[in-house]
Amino acid sequence: MKKLALSLLFLFQAVIMMAQNQSTVKGKVVDSKSQNPLGSVKVMVQSNEQFVTTNNLGEFVISGIAKGEQKLIVSLNGYTTQNFSIEVVENQTLDVGLMLLEEDITSEQQLSLVTITENDLGDDNSGSESTAGLLQSSRDAYQQAAAFNWGQARFRMRGLDNEYGTTMINGIVMNKIYDGRPQWSNWGGLNDATRNQEFTLGSSPSDYTFGGILGTQEINTRASLYRKGTRLSYSGTNTNYSWRAMATHNSGLMENGWAYSISASRRWAKEGYFEGTDYAANSMFASVEKRFNDKHSLNFTSIYAQNSRGKSSPNTKEVNDLMGIKYNSYWGWQDGKKRNSRDKDIEEPILMLSHYWKMSDRTTLNTNVSYQTGTIGNTRIDYQGANNPDPTYYKNLPSYYYNLGDTAGAAAAQTYFLNNSQIDWNAMYIANQNSATPGKSVYALYEDRTDDKQITANSILFSDLSDNIKLNAGASFRKLKSHNHQNLLDLLGGQYFLDIDPFYQGDATQSDLNNPNRAVVEGDTYGYNYNLNAIVADAFTQFKFSYKSVDFYLAQSFSRSQYEREGLYRNGIYANNSFGKSGKQIFENFGFKGGFTYKITGQHLLDFNGAYMTKAPNMRNTFANARINNNITPDLTSEQIASVDASYIIRTPKFKSRITGFASKVQNATEISFFYAEGVGEDIDSGNEDAFISELLTGINKKNVGVELGLEYQITSTIKATVAASYGHYLYDNNPNLKVNDDAQATLTNTQPVVDFGKAYMKNYRLPGMPQTAASFGLEYRDPHFWWVGANINYLADSYLDVSNILRTDNFTIDGATGDNFAGVNEESVRKALKQEKFADFNLLNLTGGKSWRVDNTTIGFFASVNNVLDTTYKTGGFEQSRKATFPDQQADYANGTPSFGSKYFYGYGRTYFVNLYVNF
Repeated sequence: MKKLALSLLFLFQAVIMMAQNQSTVKGKVVDSKSQNPLGSVKVMVQSNEQFVTTNNLGEFVISGIAKGEQKLIVSLNGYTTQNFSIEVVENQTLDVGLMLLEEDITSEQQLSLVTITENDLGDDNSGSESTAGLLQSSRDAYQQAAAFNWGQARFRMRGLDNEYGTTMINGIVMNKIYDGRPQWSNWGGLNDATRNQEFTLGSSPSDYTFGGILGTQEINTRASLYRKGTRLSYSGTNTNYSWRAMATHNSGLMENGWAYSISASRRWAKEGYFEGTDYAANSMFASVEKRFNDKHSLNFTSIYAQNSRGKSSPNTKEVNDLMGIKYNSYWGWQDGKKRNSRDKDIEEPILMLSHYWKMSDRTTLNTNVSYQTGTIGNTRIDYQGANNPDPTYYKNLPSYYYNLGDTAGAAAAQTYFLNNSQIDWNAMYIANQNSATPGKSVYALYEDRTDDKQITANSILFSDLSDNIKLNAGASFRKLKSHNHQNLLDLLGGQYFLDIDPFYQGDATQSDLNNPNRAVVEGDTYGYNYNLNAIVADAFTQFKFSYKSVDFYLAQSFSRSQYEREGLYRNGIYANNSFGKSGKQIFENFGFKGGFTYKITGQHLLDFNGAYMTKAPNMRNTFANARINNNITPDLTSEQIASVDASYIIRTPKFKSRITGFASKVQNATEISFFYAEGVGEDIDSGNEDAFISELLTGINKKNVGVELGLEYQITSTIKATVAASYGHYLYDNNPNLKVNDDAQATLTNTQPVVDFGKAYMKNYRLPGMPQTAASFGLEYRDPHFWWVGANINYLADSYLDVSNILRTDNFTIDGATGDNFAGVNEESVRKALKQEKFADFNLLNLTGGKSWRVDNTTIGFFASVNNVLDTTYKTGGFEQSRKATFPDQQADYANGTPSFGSKYFYGYGRTYFVNLYVNF
């Protein structure tokens, strides 16, 4: 019976194929400059999205095309997509001859793309980058504006963090298990090697993964896909580095079945745009493929990207007014050189083996195994029984004395600060040499260090079940061991440092009760020491259906995440809950998504996507204070995520547009932050500057709705205009619960140090740190003689300060001792005190241009850009300080107009340039 059914199925397919129109189109795709054939070019019939890829000679043949006027879309990474109109005659072969593709200038623009990193988002040791990397290389007018024009203002597409997108290399997910974000620096400086990319937007389908609601980015490093040739480039800029050199060579697929690609680059600066921000990065890439036969191919990829850079400090308005927005308090002079105390160092090489198996003409299986190891370190100064070395420490600033009513003291403090505005490295060496205990350092430089080892394996199936139905399915397994510890780097002239916390008393002062009062030296671990272990497994299936008037898809996923902490120190504060294993925390999650595209005509489309999924909390938010105890964050659950979007799309040879409405909701999210606070409980004396707490915000709901628009019009054969716009409304949608984990209270009460502060009144506050309104207009001229110039003007607005959560609890307004409101508390005064700051709107004018020359088989060219031509000063983000956690304390701090603990701000680059010279041969 089974054989009969299969026979009937094959017979049915044969009849269908025979009944189809046998009109054929063939041609050859070549490089417009060199006339060399281009392989792996995608040639697609627009009306039904039927496509083929060119062979190594650039040739293609498409059969079974409907008669009449059709449009062919010809695309290849690194080239501008071209549309060609053709007239198909029934049962005849049309030879379109040579089809020319021009190199895409956005490949050069990527080199100048400004990336805003975690350098200005705090000092937890996640190492992940917050730049919107999903936007790079995109061809959509809206996405290009978001990346190249709005990215410098830290624009987030649809208001979503990168943890809601998925970044992959060869189908392997690169988002960190620790915080869910990709670490872009792991392949930074390798633009030529990472050019082969595929993108999806929002929850639309990806062939490689179920994905998130922000979108997916797949980077393919298969050696045979790279265009044969060599490329050398040298760049100069005044952003986070000054110079860059890069070389790449691709063999292409050779007759013996081998292919290889190698690339290397170096980026460096004595000082970047902001003061004291040194930069040094070295990157290397190699990919080797052996194609054994038509069915099997094996590819090995290795990526090494080492990066070291000095961070830049956020500053209060008081400090910026005194020193300017380029001021950075993290550095000081040592032996005639600027030395930054807050360096970030990343070195996490990746090894990857990929097997490609063509199981049949309709089915392929891609299996990958990767191993990644290495370190991330964030340095800072430690001190015991000595003065805070930070020049912007609040007692060093005029505002401290103004708040004491000491005008003369404020004037003296201002004079002293202006003359001593940087870290005094020499003074710390002298203090160590004159230590009360000979040889004991009172100052030392250390790094918060993470040593990761992760192995990943996955398989992805691609199958054409029929002419109309495609199946994508995959499964992956990730296992991580993450060693987190404090590493002593420099004793600054001393001989040893004590492994204690002098703030506490008795046993609580000990970092490790199993080895008390240790004298540590350079290279030793101290302070905290623990492992985080994780196992994450997931699987997905996806069915895509394609018909003449409608395409639709359905996808589903399942994942299981397991986290565990293993304490290697018995901390004195948590003697019974820090050493050993925490016990496994397990989260099982699922997802469903679907959508359809209705083809009104071949040029007018309606597109709809919807998704619902649950997402495990990331490992960072699972443990309340992983550095010193095994406590699990209370009320921890998986996030619930829903997303919908609808688009109207026009695609004609001269005019392309997309307008999209979108909405997403995230429920039961968790956020953990660490800071010093005053007045956060009965057992904490007001004014105690060392009440270091971890704040646990759980049950957070966020709502994002908005519209995005992208228009592109080819005015003439040489002039193109683009318009892009985004309007969003991104806000907190409820009042989540706030708890505080206070180590000082643990030492006083010998109990679980979690205090419930009840609701944090966050509903309707705007999500911070990004423009929620953006618009761009650009013009570009491309001359037939291979030079071009472009300009765009951008408007960015509705960016908000990150508000303090604890200030929006009852603790801020109610006196814990009496249960009554603090004096002066009323609706108007509280509303004024807690109003969210909105940053000023601003405009950015950007210019780009380039020229290339063809000399025999060699192309020589340059690209140049100037961003923020008018040198506009603008804030990219900032945060309220939570130090003054009660209404009377905050009012007293603001009484003189210059608070000691005012909000801190980050600023964008002013006028910057980027120049790149390159040679391709």
